[in-house]
Amino acid sequence: MEKQAKRPPRGTRKRDVPLTEAGIYAAALRLIDADGVEALTMRKLATELDANPMSLYHHVPNKEAVLRGVARTVGAQFRTVPLEGGTPWQERIRLLATDFRTLAHRHPNLMAYSFSHQPDFIQPDDPFWTALTAIVAAAGVPESQAPEIAALLVAFVIGVLSAELNGALAQWANLKPSPPGPDEDEADFTDRASPDQDRMFRLAMDTLIAGLENRLATAREGRSAGH
Repeated sequence: MEKQAKRPPRGTRKRDVPLTEAGIYAAALRLIDADGVEALTMRKLATELDANPMSLYHHVPNKEAVLRGVARTVGAQFRTVPLEGGTPWQERIRLLATDFRTLAHRHPNLMAYSFSHQPDFIQPDDPFWTALTAIVAAAGVPESQAPEIAALLVAFVIGVLSAELNGALAQWANLKPSPPGPDEDEADFTDRASPDQDRMFRLAMDTLIAGLENRLATAREGRSAGH
């Protein structure tokens, strides 16, 4: 009986499909979703693509470039439900933040990394930023203040999501000002049930919106008093 030829190991076989940047980013995202950013290496990426590791460098110079490409790819996936023109800005900003949160939970490993390591993760032409600046304008924020207000809104939402993704929000929600009582042991005190994260996020958005409403109302009163 004729022996079958041994199959070459992954990473040494000739690819039927040429490497592309899009294909590299897609493969990297699969690895990041499965094992995290720290576990991603160019060698593992080449194995995932059935490619020679050196061939990757014809398309991307290093791991950091791969991560930036993956972040741009995921950022371009952001979609928010279009609302009617008469929808209050409060509802629009709540929906925008919720849709952004959905994307963060779809790729938590990448998004947590991007939030903390890639300050340019959000670009001026990103769908999220475009929608946010339109909402800020609709809320009545003066044009001169719009960039700062939009930046602060992003910082607030990303801060909440970062704490949610890394587990800090659940831990902080269980902090108490005093140690456990005589009838409560330390394990019970530190292992309380996790808070409802959906409810916590809604509370965060309510707080954010209330703050912006108050600021806008104060500004209107100031302008009226000036007249």
